[in-house]
Amino acid sequence: MNNMEKFRSILGEKADGLLLTSRYARYYGASFDIAEGVAIVSAKGSRYFTDSRYIESAQKNLQNFEVIETNREHPYNQLLNQAIADFGITNLGFEEDYLTMAEYMGYEKALNAKLVPMNAAIHSFRAVKEPWELEIMRKAQDITDAAFSDVVKRIHAGMSEKDLQAELIYCLYKNGAEGLSFDPIVVSGPNTSMPHGVAGDRKLQDGDFITMDFGVLYKGYCSDMTRTVALGYATEEMKKVYATVLEAQLAGIAVTKAGVTGQSIDGAARKVIADAGYGDYFGHGYGHCLGLEIHESPRCSVAGTTVMEENMVSSAEPGIYLPGKFGVRIEDVVFFGKDGCEDITHSPKNLMIL
Repeated sequence: MNNMEKFRSILGEKADGLLLTSRYARYYGASFDIAEGVAIVSAKGSRYFTDSRYIESAQKNLQNFEVIETNREHPYNQLLNQAIADFGITNLGFEEDYLTMAEYMGYEKALNAKLVPMNAAIHSFRAVKEPWELEIMRKAQDITDAAFSDVVKRIHAGMSEKDLQAELIYCLYKNGAEGLSFDPIVVSGPNTSMPHGVAGDRKLQDGDFITMDFGVLYKGYCSDMTRTVALGYATEEMKKVYATVLEAQLAGIAVTKAGVTGQSIDGAARKVIADAGYGDYFGHGYGHCLGLEIHESPRCSVAGTTVMEENMVSSAEPGIYLPGKFGVRIEDVVFFGKDGCEDITHSPKNLMIL
């Protein structure tokens, strides 16, 4: 079943058409990324509307859609209403999580169909990846690995966190990134105790931990990776915390497979950290799924009751954060299999002292 057939499979009594407004749903249906546009899907046909900036690319590359240009004479809502009439749509499923209230009210007023919230159904297919999606994500993670290998050679005392962030971004693009899956996190010394700290002017010093959390976009799909390295030397406490986080990650990976809940994976890692006396310093979940977006559902967390399926893709990223001192996070990306998982991140995880 191709992606368009997946969308059509959820049509029925609840909705006889789908309005795709998010970039992610449009990409999933068309197998090509257009920055701006709106699409409509029904059992009778599908149309994709975009403006003059993207029309040539859309006509050349979009699959599964009739492509139509929108302009001043033919605005989006007029074209959508024409499709609604041509396809006989009465109930139009939409992505409520991706519309502002103003956008929703505009569509509700303008369109000649009842809007039905169907975000969960529209995006449910993305959790389990097709083999071709896994191969793209594997390549995206390879780019991330290569960038890490390059950037660690550029780290030195005296450079700022912002300097290192710039070097990291250069290495990501140099190795094949088509975009960034999020703004890279680069923090050092006491700033590493902030899981999502922002790179600043602090200069790297011997004895620092340096945490880098980064990922790329490749053919629309995200990679994700975190490594914490030491500069110059590491204290015994730093080594102990690092070893604990690594043990926790490996414990989580060991139980990662289809048929278990995200909660149980999180619990395996969390127990290692709690038993070492750092339970109060691991505040976030063990991992999140990813794909077209960097954070997707389901999640491997305390609240993660979803049973994971084969070919789901998740991060594995426990951490310990000691306020005012330092923090450690180690993150890989794994593919769920029937009897275990495949870790597609290959950068070293033993403590690196640069």
